[in-house]
Amino acid sequence: MPQIDDKEFGPVTVRRTSRSQSMRATVAPNGSLRISVPAYAPLFMVRRMISGSRPQLRKLLETRPTLSLYDGMPIGKSHSLTIRQGPTMSIRRTGQRLIASLPPDYSAENPEILNAVRSQMQTILRREAKHYLPRRIEYLAKTYGFEFTSLRFSHASTRWGSCSQKKAISLNIALMNLSFELIDYVLVHELAHTKHLNHSASFWSEVERADPDYKIHRKQLKAYSPGI
Repeated sequence: MPQIDDKEFGPVTVRRTSRSQSMRATVAPNGSLRISVPAYAPLFMVRRMISGSRPQLRKLLETRPTLSLYDGMPIGKSHSLTIRQGPTMSIRRTGQRLIASLPPDYSAENPEILNAVRSQMQTILRREAKHYLPRRIEYLAKTYGFEFTSLRFSHASTRWGSCSQKKAISLNIALMNLSFELIDYVLVHELAHTKHLNHSASFWSEVERADPDYKIHRKQLKAYSPGI
């Protein structure tokens, strides 16, 4: 997909689709700006839209998850962030570390840095999620008598997980930033939806059967954001 480099917003992804009848701005999963346009819309029209909609676009970007970077910040269960000074900006993975090199005139709040780190974090969290979550949810399902048909991973910014009528479960890779207890609560929550696609008393009874402390975990989870 083509990109526009904007001085204020950084790289803006342009997504052309035949389903778009007009231009629409959204926040991409990595926190950057994304604009969907009709298939044959020229880029100069997108630039004009950005230029004429800056107040609205700033307000839109305020809805993205807040990411405060610091040296030693944990990423998932086995990785961490290292922030260094360097002659040029670079983001690279070495073993279990994500190393961000910042030039003297850059800060960890720089949008270019934030977007680059977000992108790498997604890769790390997806790998950890694929390694840990399938085995854990299969164990919980077998232990407490639940059945699900499939499992997929997402990085939705508004939900930790979901379950369809066909018992297909989707899990947010950001779960790997939570404690193991809260991960289990989310997994049990979605498994309970394989029996009750609602939040009825029967649903919560299923949750409690597998997680007697679910009320505590439910409250604790509200302190975290599923966005990355």
